[in-house]
Amino acid sequence: MKKSLIALAAVAASGAAFAQSSVTVFGVVDQAVSYVNGGENWNGINSGANSTSRLGFRGVEDLGGGLKANFWLEAGVLADTGSGKSGYSANETSSDALAFKRRSTIGLEGAFGEVRMGRELTAAYNATARYDLFGSVGFGASRVWNDGVLGVAANSTTATTNGVNLTTQRVGNMLTYVSPSFSGFKAAVNYGFGEATGDNSKSRYVGAGLTYDNGPLSLGLSAERQNTLNTAGAYASGPAQTTRDVTAWALGGSYNLGVVKVLAAYRDAKAKDDVTGGKDKMKGAYIGLSAPVGAAGEVKVTYNRYEAQQFNADKYKADQFALGYVHNLSKRTAVYGTYAYIKNKDDGALAINLNGTSGGTLKTNGSQHGLQVGVRHNF
Repeated sequence: MKKSLIALAAVAASGAAFAQSSVTVFGVVDQAVSYVNGGENWNGINSGANSTSRLGFRGVEDLGGGLKANFWLEAGVLADTGSGKSGYSANETSSDALAFKRRSTIGLEGAFGEVRMGRELTAAYNATARYDLFGSVGFGASRVWNDGVLGVAANSTTATTNGVNLTTQRVGNMLTYVSPSFSGFKAAVNYGFGEATGDNSKSRYVGAGLTYDNGPLSLGLSAERQNTLNTAGAYASGPAQTTRDVTAWALGGSYNLGVVKVLAAYRDAKAKDDVTGGKDKMKGAYIGLSAPVGAAGEVKVTYNRYEAQQFNADKYKADQFALGYVHNLSKRTAVYGTYAYIKNKDDGALAINLNGTSGGTLKTNGSQHGLQVGVRHNF
């Protein structure tokens, strides 16, 4: 159960009451036994195969007149090792220390919507990645919204000739506005300060997301641009150390028919090299189905298609299938299983996603199988 620490301010001598505030401690511990079958096999325990393990603090203060102040600090945890090396973007050098890399924001909210500052998931990511039934984690996660270089998991230290740079999922030094809901429509925009001396636009991020939620229908549209995304901080050597201007757009939607929910999404990204002017291109399409099983279970089936082309270099395609089942033992605890299969074509070398952990090798035909069985607990 989430624990709330509620502080009620003392009443002043005049009888006026100060604002009420509350702080909530929350988190997730999620671990799974994993097996990968390929050219070389791998087995072990992974953190966050159903939901990312994390520890967070969030709070709100009622300032009166409909105005509230809020903060959110959230750190990722690799629960299998106890490391804090989680929540980093692919262009950042990660550390074992616990850091609030998942989110660190402060804001004001009211009838006008919400304005906040700090590091968090972008509005573009939130608008469309929400249609991934596997929540962007575990073997079943879609790589349509992959962080950093497609074909290399976030936090990897291995360079690759099969990488295509995409925008980052999280941006720091960011100013965010989220509108109120208007008949189901909601908009959010981000501006990430480049903070480069003499030229703030050098590393600037700009993005927006528009969503519509009304009954069984949900829709999302997003667009974003990251100037001079530099991957050199995450990769030790090789072609991944390049500087790119990245633009991307995506759309997605879902419809709940009751007995089954249908979800789909598409994303298109281009990364222009600052030196050569050449463009890397990546397209990803996703479709998913989910269905309730009794009062406590859910079955999930997804298919992803990835197509990418490096400028004057490698081209690859990959198909990914995933099947999952989640069974809720209580409101806070669940057990789950996920099976995933990936098959590469052309020059593709995309493997099962192990959240930065080496996961064996592909078979000679470019395929790989993965299986995870785990437990998730929310608090």
